[in-house]
Amino acid sequence: MKKQKGLTLISWLAIIAVVLFNAIIAMNVVPVYLNDHSVKSLMESLESDSAIRGATPKKIKQVITKKLRVNNIYSVTKEHITIKKSKNDYLITIEYEPRGKLIGSLDYIVSFKHEARVALR
Repeated sequence: MKKQKGLTLISWLAIIAVVLFNAIIAMNVVPVYLNDHSVKSLMESLESDSAIRGATPKKIKQVITKKLRVNNIYSVTKEHITIKKSKNDYLITIEYEPRGKLIGSLDYIVSFKHEARVALR
């Protein structure tokens, strides 16, 4: 009897099924992380943005919302943005949970929270 070399048909089908399942998950979840990277970059840029220094919380929310729309990020709304005032600065927090479908009845929920400090003057 000869020694078998390589994989059997059933082994190949199992490997292909695992790879396809992981590819489907990646296709649905990777865009969420790419959007979050944009949100994170926006929050980092707020700290050095001179246009919002000394602005009111309402104006700051409008600027953030406008920048989010320019970057095609619609999973973050004004309700996800909170602004707390301290002595010398504003603490801006964006906390949101994008949700979506994976396969059939499987859903995903991803939680993100970003903070930035903006000087009052």
